[in-house]
Amino acid sequence: MSGDSDTLDIDVWSDVACPWCYVGKRRLEAALERFDAADVTLTWHSFELDPNAPAAYRGDAASNLAAKYGTSEEQALEMLDRMTELGADEGLDLKGRSTRPGNTFDAHRIIRLALEHGLQGEMKERLMRAYFSEGELVSDHDVLRRLAVEVGLPEDQVLELLAGDAFSDEVRTDEYTASRLGIDGVPFFIFDRRYAVKGAQSSAHLLEALRRAHAEPPPAP
Repeated sequence: MSGDSDTLDIDVWSDVACPWCYVGKRRLEAALERFDAADVTLTWHSFELDPNAPAAYRGDAASNLAAKYGTSEEQALEMLDRMTELGADEGLDLKGRSTRPGNTFDAHRIIRLALEHGLQGEMKERLMRAYFSEGELVSDHDVLRRLAVEVGLPEDQVLELLAGDAFSDEVRTDEYTASRLGIDGVPFFIFDRRYAVKGAQSSAHLLEALRRAHAEPPPAP
């Protein structure tokens, strides 16, 4: 909060290519639909699950997942299918077997640009849907440009960002802050800069955190 009992800040660290982050996003939205005690300011912060990832991995989603966790491709396919089923429970059309894993740094820069235009939530959602439901490679600059313009970002600013290093410092600052806070997994929610919730907890759990953060007086400056 910023001294106003009718406002509440929510900060979320997550990655575009994290299925649990997408599930957590939906559960937070469900919680917010039931929370009408205060106006909410929601800010998405950058977190790369694999900062050293190449622009695109060779092979398909199952082979890469199997290599990452040291399992068989059959087990990896089962993991992807379980996540698809879990997403369906939240109304998400996750196509785990069709995802194209790669580096998400530039996607986070685009999300940060969207914040400047009041479109951060829309950009975050569009990138996640592109990755998990449409099989898009979200490290590809043509894909990022197209999706950003679709959401409403100025094309000239998008092209300038992709040609340079705009918002790189902001992404790294988010990740440095996560490290300082001890955030080692996402999604990670902080309500009113005081109450933290780690993981894609249920909407009921997130709603309770919202209500608790709102009900208790803010700490003294």
